[in-house]
Amino acid sequence: MPFDGIVTKAVSDELNQTITGGRIFKIYQPTRDTIILHIRSNSNNYKLLLSSNANSARVHLTDIEYENPASPPMFCMLLRKHLIGGTILNVEFSNFERILRFHIEATDELGDKSIKHLVAEIMGRHSNIILLNSSDVIIDSVKHVDHDINRIREIMPARHYILPPAQDKANPFEIDYNNLVNSIRNDEASLAKILLSKILGFSPVICRDICLRTGVDPDVSPKYIDDTKLLSLTEVLKEMIGKLHQQIYSPCTVVDRSSGKYVDFHAIMLTQYESTNEFTSISEAIDFFYKAREKKEQIRSKGSDISKIIKQSIERCEKKIRIHISTLEESSDMDKYRLYGELITANIYSLQKGMKQCSLMNYYDPNGSYVDIVLDENRTPQENAQWYFKKYSKSKAAHSHATDQLKQARWELEYLENVLYSLEEADSTESVEEIREELREQGYIRKTNSRRKSLRKSAPFTFMSTDGYTIHVGRNNMQNDELTLKSSKSEDLWLHTKNIPGSHVIIASLPEPIPDTALVEAAGLAAWFSKAKNSTRVEVDYTRVKYVRKPSGAKPGMVVYVNYNTVIVDPLDPENL
Repeated sequence: MPFDGIVTKAVSDELNQTITGGRIFKIYQPTRDTIILHIRSNSNNYKLLLSSNANSARVHLTDIEYENPASPPMFCMLLRKHLIGGTILNVEFSNFERILRFHIEATDELGDKSIKHLVAEIMGRHSNIILLNSSDVIIDSVKHVDHDINRIREIMPARHYILPPAQDKANPFEIDYNNLVNSIRNDEASLAKILLSKILGFSPVICRDICLRTGVDPDVSPKYIDDTKLLSLTEVLKEMIGKLHQQIYSPCTVVDRSSGKYVDFHAIMLTQYESTNEFTSISEAIDFFYKAREKKEQIRSKGSDISKIIKQSIERCEKKIRIHISTLEESSDMDKYRLYGELITANIYSLQKGMKQCSLMNYYDPNGSYVDIVLDENRTPQENAQWYFKKYSKSKAAHSHATDQLKQARWELEYLENVLYSLEEADSTESVEEIREELREQGYIRKTNSRRKSLRKSAPFTFMSTDGYTIHVGRNNMQNDELTLKSSKSEDLWLHTKNIPGSHVIIASLPEPIPDTALVEAAGLAAWFSKAKNSTRVEVDYTRVKYVRKPSGAKPGMVVYVNYNTVIVDPLDPENL
């Protein structure tokens, strides 16, 4: 998990600078495992979030507004009883463990001041939030851990609080670098795993980063690393740990550009990733990370039923295409049935009922070849001829029908793949609802009689080329139609990836010709906002808007175009524009 010992120290240092001496005036519990403390400190109001969720355990200041239940849970009421009006004396962090202890001076019901401790343990599925009295006796906790779950360390009311078992690792502030190098020199494990096993507070991501900063492959054993590199490793460690001593941090979050998913955060700048966002405080970084992740999860959850419908429709289309192709293959030799009928008719007086086969000259062949024809002995020659003519007519009709249906199925498949792409790239719940409405209008989702709220339409993306040309990019099929067919001028330039689902892209024309720079950048954006986002050398077609039209009855976003040219580009990340 991203929240390691270094991040815990950074949070502790930040909280000691911001909320120490502050007074707790509100406490909420928006979810079963999340507590929010409202604190007034140095004339500022802060919201401190403590979460024991197994997938997102953390402690940090937050600006996010959380919806609180109408009736506060019992643990929330208990915290209010003991901590409201209390003063935070300090935030304790020790030995690079993922544990923060808040020392709070509060007044009890008798008016006497006493010290309470609020402990946040950030340890994955074992995370917890625990309230202690001044003698370290547990008053209560978010999660109860009884003897059946953990025989060594119970977390139950009236039990004495015991710290988790200490890890057999070195405190970063107490490392003997010479001993470290000597102890790992002949180790068989990878260098990153060795660092993880020997130093407290280090996570896998920071161990890999240290190796890469040194210029060493994290997966290589120290046995195969020369002493010069190992000495360089100690210098990198000294520099990093020196900054921790001085409380010098470089908070960041990491995003996977291909999926738009935020994958990590840290108090130290992670150099192993290409795309990072920098922040001024660790709380800002953590808050941003989980807000972005929760937003992505909300969008995914909101569109999960739509995704299922689209994928089922795609499977249905692909099945129809296979059936139609099979029909075309079966009817591909239909002309031979017509030939058989004509040859039997031409030679009808030389044939008679009861024959099982005949060999007749093909008068269409200049070489005068003979054709072997199977006959039904129970039919007259005329009936055999009629049977072949009927088979030809049936095959011809099936071929014509399959050709039309195959074309429609391929168009529908292209449309559905475009919708699925738009859904996967949706960056807001509004965009998901636009796609839902589009599918409802196209008959993929059943319409209901209930009155629906009017949708707040999202706007296309708008970018500026380096030479000052405005570039618009549609977010979904409905926007693509609006952008290309309604809001654009006939002389604007239209771009789209060749035979690949993606967005319509428009370069707004000016009196002077559109330069190659703007064209290439717009083509790069067209490649980026398509299924070819992670490819290279993507083909992008471009033409004037006046040469783009929507066929009668075509689904949203489906157009045909003529008089086009093709440019080959690499996808262009909008952030690099």
